[in-house]
Amino acid sequence: MRKILLIAVSYYLLFSLQAQDISENLNDPIPVDDKVAIGKLDNGLTYYIRENNKPENRLELRLVVNAGSILENENQLGLAHFTEHMAFNGTKNFEKNEIVSYLQSIGVKFGADLNAYTSFDETVYMLPIPTDDPKIIEQGFQILEDWAHNLSFDPDEIDKERGVVIEEWRLGQGADRRLLDKFLPVLLKDSRYAERLPIGTLENLQNFEHEHLINFYKDWYRPELMAVVAVGDMPKDEIEARIKKYFGNIQPNPAAPERKSYGVPDHDETLISVEQDKEASFTLTRLYIKADPTPDQSLNDYRRWLMGVLYTGMLNERLGELTQQSTPPFLFASVSTGSFFARSKTAFQAFAATQEDGVKTGLKALMTELERVRRHGFTATELERYKSEIMQSYEVAYKERDKTKSENYVSEYVGNFLEEEPIPGIEFEYNFVNKYLGDISLDEINALTDRFLKEENRVLVVTGPEKEGLTYPTKDELQQVLQGATQQDIDPYDDGVVGEALMTELPEPGAITAELYHEKTDITELDLDNGVKVFLKPTEFKNDQIVMTSYSPGGHSLASDESFHSASNAASIIGLSGLGDYSNIELQKMMAGKSVSVNPFIRELSEGLQGSSTPEDMETMFQMAHMYFVAPRLDMEAFQSFIARNKGFLKNIRSNPQFYFSDQVQKILSQNHPRGGGFPTEEELDNIDAEEAYRFYQERFADASDFTFWFVGNFDVEGIKPYLTQYLGSLPNLDRNENWKDVGVRPPSGMVKETVYKGTDPKSTVIMSFSDTLDRDFENNFHFDALAELLNIRLIENLREEQSGVYGVGANANTTSMPYEHFSLQIQFPCSPDNVETLSQEALSIVQEVQTEGLSEENLLKIKEQQRRAFEVNREENNYWASQLRSYFINGWDFNKIPDTPERIANLKAEDIQHIAKTYLDTNNYIQIVLKPEEN
Repeated sequence: MRKILLIAVSYYLLFSLQAQDISENLNDPIPVDDKVAIGKLDNGLTYYIRENNKPENRLELRLVVNAGSILENENQLGLAHFTEHMAFNGTKNFEKNEIVSYLQSIGVKFGADLNAYTSFDETVYMLPIPTDDPKIIEQGFQILEDWAHNLSFDPDEIDKERGVVIEEWRLGQGADRRLLDKFLPVLLKDSRYAERLPIGTLENLQNFEHEHLINFYKDWYRPELMAVVAVGDMPKDEIEARIKKYFGNIQPNPAAPERKSYGVPDHDETLISVEQDKEASFTLTRLYIKADPTPDQSLNDYRRWLMGVLYTGMLNERLGELTQQSTPPFLFASVSTGSFFARSKTAFQAFAATQEDGVKTGLKALMTELERVRRHGFTATELERYKSEIMQSYEVAYKERDKTKSENYVSEYVGNFLEEEPIPGIEFEYNFVNKYLGDISLDEINALTDRFLKEENRVLVVTGPEKEGLTYPTKDELQQVLQGATQQDIDPYDDGVVGEALMTELPEPGAITAELYHEKTDITELDLDNGVKVFLKPTEFKNDQIVMTSYSPGGHSLASDESFHSASNAASIIGLSGLGDYSNIELQKMMAGKSVSVNPFIRELSEGLQGSSTPEDMETMFQMAHMYFVAPRLDMEAFQSFIARNKGFLKNIRSNPQFYFSDQVQKILSQNHPRGGGFPTEEELDNIDAEEAYRFYQERFADASDFTFWFVGNFDVEGIKPYLTQYLGSLPNLDRNENWKDVGVRPPSGMVKETVYKGTDPKSTVIMSFSDTLDRDFENNFHFDALAELLNIRLIENLREEQSGVYGVGANANTTSMPYEHFSLQIQFPCSPDNVETLSQEALSIVQEVQTEGLSEENLLKIKEQQRRAFEVNREENNYWASQLRSYFINGWDFNKIPDTPERIANLKAEDIQHIAKTYLDTNNYIQIVLKPEEN
């Protein structure tokens, strides 16, 4: 449910005169948005329909089943989730894997678009389809109906799918799962939820009888437990007619069992769980205070929810300030209220990641802040600032109400069906907060502490790495920390003074020296007299969004090897230091109520700024951009915090097999080059020098003459020009004519096979990397992307559906001319260690098949449709245009070719893809890196 608020300053007298009227109105129920049609068929199935044309020619469909793993019998553990898998393995109207194949042929990607999930209490199927072809629409509703009551449960397909689900189970194994298995029975003490994780048990997945799976489907997939949600670019009456046509004849099951709800028992004492694992990467402290759900149906309930948002929001800002101390008590921390594992409970949750030996310190700091609020409350300035902050974010939502994507609506309606979450619509909410927010007082917010911070139903969970010499606090010691917070002296929070203006003196503006209009793309190209080049693309994709990106060649490739770590972290350090005379904390407070973001970056070969704003806050974005050039700030306390938090984050990261493997892959692919990537060591973090980082940042932004900026969004070209000349045209011009430097990072040549041994779980990860030089041009870049799409299709068909050996598998390709012309294509998949060789050979055989036999017309059609449909959606996105324009510029391509993408897709030939595979992929010359568990 989207809830928004506006600041209103109400005088006490006025509030007193209106209080009675407000009280009466707030007892009214929250209305239902009149733009959504809600109905129920005679068989009990509920449906939600809304017309929405963002994106155009698309319809978002959901089948929502109010049944999940909590309803499984002892012999059905994992079968709610298994049922979800079987929906893609044969139905009455689609044999075996025809659903996936058919949807791929209309441009719907398996996993990215077509998907589903199973949780404790529900199962939801997601199906986005195009609406520009009546046949596609009919087939889409037919698929949704088949999922509801026409699954085939072919015995052979069930047994084949065991392998896929077991691989998904295998993928979830590791330290996090082992720790969850330990603390969940404490957190959900005496509850059925502790015994019904949706993935189930390996034993049952391997051995369940087909009948038990089919029985789950028959018992729980029934119309009164289902909803169909349809939102998109299609007339309501036509959608409703199809829902009645396809779902009206589904018969209820009068013999079906009762759909029970299961609770989590209350407890007076504080329960504590301290768990360790040798492969855990992080030390985490979680405090849960469970409560019964509060009503969410009246306007009073809505108002109470807004108060909770204000409470947790202000508290999170205080916690965020603590992380910016030179010696922060935790790496990061946050609080929240709301959903819990079980529907029958909500929870106030406080979370902190700490140094491995800092559990007590972090918990004490967390409890101190909670107690500070209990004793002294929040301040009036905090409340005013946070109201303005939330107000601004929801004003954006209101302004974008005609540009809201369909997928955002469907998630709201799914929540309404499953948990009766209100759906009043953005117009009502906007008007509501305009009228009523002003009477939410500071005293009311401060009083929420008594509701949130109770000692009953409290659970403390601490998890972290198990290692020699590391001792965790005992339960008694942790209990003492919890109690000790109430016994210490605590000063009130000091909100400090917030500056009034980011810039007190405006710079002398520059001038525009050249202007060129590109009619085909509606892009205006400008040259400023200091050398800055600007490209402007005004759009109406969003009503309240402007995106900025920029580029200058150089990056940290221009730093010496000795200065590399300082240089590569320079932008992050400056970004955390604030701007001009303002610290980061002061800057954040000053920016409250504004929708603006600007961040500097220094990458290997380039530097620049990225940002966004609303039209209203556009000048602030330009001011921040200007200041990141001429007034960067080095805050030593922020720097020390940066180092301390990174050391804490990275301390045990290599104990996790996947993180360790990722680190080793970077070292292998770069031949252990000192700039080849991977996680920095503690010694390397110690080598970061704040002054050196600051000097390098200043050097990279000292000359604006080789910077190019792109602006895409809702602005007027003539209206933005004064900001360009004032804030970008006034930037320094040294006319240095710089470029990046090739530092020599290269992958190994020849056939390379490496095995990395880490971890105890029986699971592996395989990476197969093809890389070499090439004469790069615009076309072979496009053909490489098409080859990766083809490999994705074939790898899913073979390794997942035919071999049942993986849960997920993918290929990705990249071509670049910097720092040298080359390509890389990687195939990656997780699997059982026993299947590494077999599946690797299967993946290799698919590459060889493309080289020798090419590809079928059916698969060529799938590639074309997926690319065409993706472009139809992407071309209506500001961020897409900003990234594409930047990429085309850097590569020296003509951006006026971007609108020709559909024609280029239509002209794609099977021979183009086969040629790329034959010419560049050498199956006797590639790199294979495999993660396997440590040998005993």
